[in-house]
Amino acid sequence: MQVDLTAPASLFLQSNVSFRVPSSVTKAAWASNVSAKKWKISSTAQVEDIITSDEDRSMWEACRESLSPYNFSVEEQNKILGKAFGFVHSPYWGEERKKEVPKLETVNGILEYLRSLSLSDDDLCKLLKKFPEVLGCNLEEELKTNVQILERDWDIKGKTLRKLLLRNPKVLGYNIDCKGDCKAQCTRCWVRF
Repeated sequence: MQVDLTAPASLFLQSNVSFRVPSSVTKAAWASNVSAKKWKISSTAQVEDIITSDEDRSMWEACRESLSPYNFSVEEQNKILGKAFGFVHSPYWGEERKKEVPKLETVNGILEYLRSLSLSDDDLCKLLKKFPEVLGCNLEEELKTNVQILERDWDIKGKTLRKLLLRNPKVLGYNIDCKGDCKAQCTRCWVRF
């Protein structure tokens, strides 16, 4: 049977034409679901395999505990910390992020600073889901400096700053401005703003 593609859509709705989805399409969809599940499992396992000393494990646990007010599962906490500190690959860092066990003071300092920007716990939960790498950014050289740039150069403060951070939290980690002369660090460049 040949279908006239120029006919109005209403004719197709009234006809008894059935379309068959090729098995290669359904197999590809199934395979992509399997690989996504594998990634989740191996990314969390990757963290647990690398942290071997008791001291590092207790530091990791303390940092995970600091994320508990945001109602993340243990797997989500591991993923957030893993992406922030180089245990789970993140395109944001590229190749530059070395694996580092997070320090509780660093994580708490960043969370406190973000709260000081009028972000509620619900806001922080959303921000951490969108941009977990924020916990691995330098508080003084990146976060505070970037907020100052937003306030000084763009006059973005208060509620407007809060809305911007929820929409585009990566702005907190920008650390380069290529000014159009690409430095191949686009994920961290102000040109994206």
